[in-house]
Amino acid sequence: MSKNSSQMTTSDGSWLGWFHSLPVNTFLCRVPDDFLKYSLNLTDLEPQVPNFDRALDIILDTEFDKESGFNSMETDVKESTHLYGLIHARYLLTPDGINDMCLKYKRGDFGSCPRIHCEGQFVLPVGLADNFGESRVKVYCPRCQDVYQPYKCCTMLDGAIFGSSFPHLFFMQWPQLRPQPPTRKYTPRLYGFKLHKSALLPPPTESPSDNNDNSSSKAKVGTPPALDLSKKVPPPTPLN
Repeated sequence: MSKNSSQMTTSDGSWLGWFHSLPVNTFLCRVPDDFLKYSLNLTDLEPQVPNFDRALDIILDTEFDKESGFNSMETDVKESTHLYGLIHARYLLTPDGINDMCLKYKRGDFGSCPRIHCEGQFVLPVGLADNFGESRVKVYCPRCQDVYQPYKCCTMLDGAIFGSSFPHLFFMQWPQLRPQPPTRKYTPRLYGFKLHKSALLPPPTESPSDNNDNSSSKAKVGTPPALDLSKKVPPPTPLN
């Protein structure tokens, strides 16, 4: 494991300690100070965050006073959180970042797959988009290879904090942790008999044109022909 994997996630008086102590940030790993301070790691992030220097100073604050917080400035909260999310997404793509997340994965910090036949397989966080503000974080099951909703306390995290590539890079670095696909699958049955696939399909939908045709055909059924009053009807033939 990397040197950062043993760092405490509880509050230590710094902004990072306070930030990682919040339940909503359970999925995040703590980005090391040396990574935060290395300018090349922050390339092209300044245009994406207003008051970039102020937000970075808050992140690096080692004597953060949570009582006074951000001097009652809501913009400080959003900007520093946004910047740290951008940096966190980059850190996860490094070997150290993946190693730090590996420790959390093995502990089951991200939860397990809700699918019965995955048998409690641990999951990893994933974003469905790489741009902030497009989707919330989801969890990826490497056994059934599908995504699910995470812990309720973490549902508000932006998916871009992890990115769409993270779980797949994770298993490229740790291929021995990739599980085998599930060997069992649920089989729908009725009174013990397996249902045919066609019985599980929804009924066919009718197009608007079909509805119009049906309605017109229904209107014609049972409608007597119109009488032509212009024609003279011959009188009935008398009976002998």
